[in-house]
Amino acid sequence: MNTSDPRAVSAPAPAPVPPARIAAMASGLAAVPGVRAVALGGSRARGAHRPDSDWDLGVYYRGAPDTAALAALASGFQGSPVEVAGPGGWGPWVDGGAWLRVDGVQVDWILRDLDRVEAVWADCREGRYEVGVQPGHPLGFWSPAYPGEVALGRVLADPHGELTPLREETLRYPEPLRTALVAAAWEADFSVAAARKSAPGGDALHVSLCLSRAFGILAQSLHAHHRVWCLNEKGATAAAAALPDAPARYAERVGEALRGLDPAAVELAAELVGEVRAACGG
Repeated sequence: MNTSDPRAVSAPAPAPVPPARIAAMASGLAAVPGVRAVALGGSRARGAHRPDSDWDLGVYYRGAPDTAALAALASGFQGSPVEVAGPGGWGPWVDGGAWLRVDGVQVDWILRDLDRVEAVWADCREGRYEVGVQPGHPLGFWSPAYPGEVALGRVLADPHGELTPLREETLRYPEPLRTALVAAAWEADFSVAAARKSAPGGDALHVSLCLSRAFGILAQSLHAHHRVWCLNEKGATAAAAALPDAPARYAERVGEALRGLDPAAVELAAELVGEVRAACGG
């Protein structure tokens, strides 16, 4: 990777070598029919985990993975039966997977359709993205999370040599995607305008949804402006506040607006939208 390229994204710090059980699990998963590669994600991939943090394993497949074989493998590692949700079992974007308890620690298997990940990556390189309805993602699943997961993850097993080169590609944040996500901040303005109509009547639900949506969009725009992948809503406000050029006291002011949900809170949100748009260049 040419690190002088302004689109280049710094790779996450190398994570510690996973325990033997996790390494064996990744090897076993990669041998399941349909599975092409396994990657470590989440805080453990970034080296920001606590001793009790979950292990998140992305299980990349093509076609239809053998869910019976996955269930047998999971049950063997846990020592008791494990239910595996097949593609679509957990919703349209978080394909499926399993929750295991191994050696007293939570281990999550998350299925990822590699064909779809590659298609989304192709769209991102052209500045196209989707925001889909997905359980567990109250502000929607933003499709750039797929390549972002690859970029920020750590490949544990890649016997077919497919995920490793894709990860190298995703370390270059696409300039068209950056432009599109920065421009998406217009919707934050729109959402605040909608909240402004509901706040005087005390419609807390509508105001909270509008402001939450606005702040979720701002997090995406700020991350994109700095060519940083934003995977989901969790921790997004704090992460955005830590970025260069973020508005002063950004996280505190977001919290204040979401606690208030009154006309003053809406105007505070409007200020934040304006400051983020100015910081991102328009």
